[in-house]
Amino acid sequence: MRRFEGTRVIVTGGARGIGKATVARFAAEGATVVLTDRDRETAEAAAKEISEETSSSVYPFIGDVSVKADDEASIQFALEKMGGIDVLVNNAGVYYEEPIEEISEEHWDETINVDLKGTFLMCQAVVPHFKEKRSGVIINMASTNGIAGEIYYTHYNAAKGGVVLITKTLAIELGPFNIRVNCVCPGYIDTETVQAMDLSEFVQDYIDNKIPLRRVGQPEEVASVIAFLASDDASFVHGESILIDGGQLAD
Repeated sequence: MRRFEGTRVIVTGGARGIGKATVARFAAEGATVVLTDRDRETAEAAAKEISEETSSSVYPFIGDVSVKADDEASIQFALEKMGGIDVLVNNAGVYYEEPIEEISEEHWDETINVDLKGTFLMCQAVVPHFKEKRSGVIINMASTNGIAGEIYYTHYNAAKGGVVLITKTLAIELGPFNIRVNCVCPGYIDTETVQAMDLSEFVQDYIDNKIPLRRVGQPEEVASVIAFLASDDASFVHGESILIDGGQLAD
């Protein structure tokens, strides 16, 4: 099924993990995609791989979402390559696990700047184009950490809580222009970053004690919800924070 034939999409942080799965999902369904990332080698490799696998055009853009000039340049790049933008997925993010007394100012600033400020700047950059054509979809990457606190993630929790409220605020502000804004809130997802950080014993304990479905999620499962939110099937879904957590926050 190629329900996104003719749709033009930007995915930030699209070179790996959930971002890469999201780029692949849109491309597989016929969309043209600009994949942004600050890692040139990984971004170019991911774009080439997905384009070859899906026969859709995937263009890499190298930039840092926390830098306003890079965000504006990525929007201009997308307009030049695709002729317009229909969907923005603000996926780029970083996180560190550390007690509050060990959080450096550098880690605080990076987390807030990439996860929160980057989301704001990309929204700010794309909104004039969406307002001009009186349509558009913005999907922000929040987290279960934006809904409920989690120990050792003060900076990440603060950033993702901010993303949830950016989403709600922009839904109110941009709805009259037919611009839909939602966010997804993944729980424990099996990405390369998680695999490198967490020991198998920790993962199993987390599954046994916190996730009713008794497994972790896959990047493709998050991508499928993002694709739904971008589609006409979600035409009246607006200002929502969609949990994708295997029931973790159900209790």
